Amino acid sequence: MKDTKAFLDKIGLPAGDLYDLPSSEKRFSDGAQYRFEVPGIQGPGTMKTLLEALDEYEIAIHRVTQTKGIMTLTDDEIAGMVSLADEYTVDLVLAIGPRAVYDTSASVHTPEGQRMGYRLRGQDQIVRAIEDVKRAAKLGCRSFLVYDEGCLWVLNEARKLGEIPVDCKFKISAHAGHGNPCSARLLENIGANSVNPVRDIQLQMLAAMRSAIQIPIDIHTENPASSGGFIRHYEVPEMIRVASPVYLKTGGSVAKTHSWDTTDADAKARAKQIVLVKRVIDEYYPDAICSQKGSVG
Repeated sequence: MKDTKAFLDKIGLPAGDLYDLPSSEKRFSDGAQYRFEVPGIQGPGTMKTLLEALDEYEIAIHRVTQTKGIMTLTDDEIAGMVSLADEYTVDLVLAIGPRAVYDTSASVHTPEGQRMGYRLRGQDQIVRAIEDVKRAAKLGCRSFLVYDEGCLWVLNEARKLGEIPVDCKFKISAHAGHGNPCSARLLENIGANSVNPVRDIQLQMLAAMRSAIQIPIDIHTENPASSGGFIRHYEVPEMIRVASPVYLKTGGSVAKTHSWDTTDADAKARAKQIVLVKRVIDEYYPDAICSQKGSVG
């Protein structure tokens, strides 16, 4: 293995997972190490409930992610979510799809087919995905959740050529199944603005991934029952230290599934989870720097 490890080092990649857990010196543009993200907020009603609850807790988040897909929203709902994002100065991320609407294939619903995740089958689906982004961009959204590497590449080309707004940003979902530095480097090279590795990635793996890329890493601090249901709050201080800059994806344990149709009560429960994670950070890594409210760049 010595020669292989030397080769990886030669091309600027870690020779293995970093078990010494070195501290990351990388930061967001504002100098912060971490930001909060709440995933699974599927419409303007629950988004408003979430943001109002967080105001009551006097705690800021920086991203709200809708996961069911742009096609499940009306124009008025998209515009409403964009308006709330502007009012509360948070980044709104809308998911492309959903795949099940695009595709008539039943294979993705089988045990074998589930391994394909949300990747797109056929070029017609790529066309539809680009149309999703164009539609939401016209309504003011600029951040998108992407599940397919080919779709990411072509959206990056569209962004460079002005087919979609040049300030669009692309976040790679955990459902794409990436969990190593080489995959993360590839995603960064083809246009990703942040990458969400697999949910059970370990700290030494995160450290290695951080050493290979510059873009933020999105990390689940907890998970819905459908993806294991495990909660990692006590690991969060080390996640920040070794992998910054990071988006801490918090509140998922409230949901049963990834695309759970969140209720107002669920939104309030997700807000409380942010408070619980912040307590752990303040207790065990009080020097960690969080972005101020309104930091979305």
